[in-house]
Amino acid sequence: MNHGSLLGISDLHVAYAENRKFVESLRPASDQDWLIVVGGVGERSEDIAWALSTLGAKFARVIWCVHQALDAFDAPTEPILRDRHGAPQWPDSVLGSITHCFGYRAAALARTSDMTMVGIDAEPNAPLPEGVLRTIALPSELQRVRKLRDTEPNVHWDRFLFSTREAMCKCWYPFAGQRLKFDDAQIHLDAHSSVFTAYLRPPSHPSYGQSLRHDRCDGRRLVHTAC
Repeated sequence: MNHGSLLGISDLHVAYAENRKFVESLRPASDQDWLIVVGGVGERSEDIAWALSTLGAKFARVIWCVHQALDAFDAPTEPILRDRHGAPQWPDSVLGSITHCFGYRAAALARTSDMTMVGIDAEPNAPLPEGVLRTIALPSELQRVRKLRDTEPNVHWDRFLFSTREAMCKCWYPFAGQRLKFDDAQIHLDAHSSVFTAYLRPPSHPSYGQSLRHDRCDGRRLVHTAC
């Protein structure tokens, strides 16, 4: 008996003709296959509706991570569009963040009455491409990464630093309306606890100098960070 497979796909962006053709060409291997969809589906509500209905007619079930999360909060489930910088535009009562990498897709939401910021990022536990670390790390962070490599070599701490910075950017932009540069936040990574600390340094915002603590999940298989 074929129980089907759980598949995933992201960043469809069906406003582009070639991507639309790709969605039309998708076929499940089994009529029991489920499909998880995350990331940018489309920039217009009608494009999102078309993509989900087209896929829904082919797969046993299509799960759009964003809507599954919104359902848990009894929040409006209209299509989530993006602003000019690509950030999701959530309902007024909700904070949220989405992420995806090879083999992993997720959405995280919170009520605005409960939290100030939400940001998640997932990365494969693999080294960054040559030269990238020096472009995204402060001198103190470079020193910390070198020490952590000796302490816990199974974790690629350069990638973990990159991921924490991505999560912070996803936190900060909806909160302050500012896009963080790499040197606007100093990240302290701790190999012995489940948290990292981000010291925000954008001088034009009242939260300048504020220290925020964030959970860190297992980084050996996937580098998971949540703000």
